[in-house]
Amino acid sequence: MSRNEDKLSRRRLQTSTATTIISISLVLFMLGLLGLIVLHAQKLSDYVKENIGFSVTIREDVKETGILEFQKKLDLESYIKSTEYITREQAAENLTKDLGEDFVDFLGYNPLLASIDIRLNADYANNDSLKVLEKKLLANPLVKEVFYHKSLVELVNQNIRRISIVILAFTAVLLLISIALINNTIRLSVYSKRFIIKSMQLVGATQRFIRKPFILRSLLHGFISAVIAILLLGLVLYFSRKALPELVDLQDIDMFLSLFGIVTALGLFITGISTLVAVHKYLRISNDKLY
Repeated sequence: MSRNEDKLSRRRLQTSTATTIISISLVLFMLGLLGLIVLHAQKLSDYVKENIGFSVTIREDVKETGILEFQKKLDLESYIKSTEYITREQAAENLTKDLGEDFVDFLGYNPLLASIDIRLNADYANNDSLKVLEKKLLANPLVKEVFYHKSLVELVNQNIRRISIVILAFTAVLLLISIALINNTIRLSVYSKRFIIKSMQLVGATQRFIRKPFILRSLLHGFISAVIAILLLGLVLYFSRKALPELVDLQDIDMFLSLFGIVTALGLFITGISTLVAVHKYLRISNDKLY
């Protein structure tokens, strides 16, 4: 009879442990999934900003060697991501493709000037920075004109700000819900062992001695849950890359390592703190309230 009771107790313990780990894993997976969305949204916003460039038109009397030297100086600036030198011939060829006819033959000459297309780093892709840069470039004797879409830059930045606020608010709400769910899961797990805690306390075990195995087991569960969540996130990334190959341009290994580290840290921190609070509660509770 005692063996059957032992087997039943072990099964219950295993079931309880598995339920706890699965519950925490799913919550961490949802947090990680939201983290992926946030990181991709940030990368996408940077990608959009860095592709809002502007064109610097060079004066007609400037030689190509002077233009190339000017381009090299621009490439050294910290706020510039990349530059592209467009010759008069290339500009004419591009416009011919857009118009569908050779306007040079019609006019008898090429009226277009050489230019340098500039792409800024994401932090500088705003109207304030562009105005400062425009003044600086126009002060250069090689530059005739600086052109960029002011309204487009402002519109992109406004939309990115709005989307960022919505995502951050949603992240905060989901984080609070996740913490509450994990905390409730841990509390239920500790609640089922409240009589063991009180029995150990009655036989003279110190609070530290009682807390230690619970916290260590909880940290182990948190780590295992984080590993499961990371594996699920890996599967999501694998299938998302297959479905949308363009995502590769928005991803890097450091981004994923940071996210996986955060998921693991959250799993350990939330489970550890929740267990500490729950065990402390049953260490201080009276025998009458155990039931």
